[in-house]
Amino acid sequence: MRVTISRKAHFNAAHRLYRKDWSFEQNDAVFGKCNNPNFHGHNYELIASVTGPIDPETGYVMDVKFLSDIIKEEVENQMDHKNLNLDVPEFKELNPTAENIVVVIWNKMRKRIPAALDLEVVLYETPRNFVTYKGE
Repeated sequence: MRVTISRKAHFNAAHRLYRKDWSFEQNDAVFGKCNNPNFHGHNYELIASVTGPIDPETGYVMDVKFLSDIIKEEVENQMDHKNLNLDVPEFKELNPTAENIVVVIWNKMRKRIPAALDLEVVLYETPRNFVTYKGE
């Protein structure tokens, strides 16, 4: 029997979507107002889910407090109230689209979660726009 536990969190961050090797006009055509040279921000919502067997000794798949600590240390402490393009090393050369952000978050969290457990991260950039990554 496999069960999924989930933890919800949030962080606020600014970013700019653009490619350094493109002209402003090309960036503007592809990324629109997200190409604002002065950046723009989002109130990101995150749901991290871990799936695995229930430990017969504890009754847990994983202690939710441990999952909460991982999110705090790997996501909130590193991204909350930051400019993703300027303050987060992973985005120095990587365009901080929602798709890239969710993969970066998944990779950071995956290192801290036992290999026998599956990880899925859902990242809401807005209440209606969200991405999901399962490491595939």
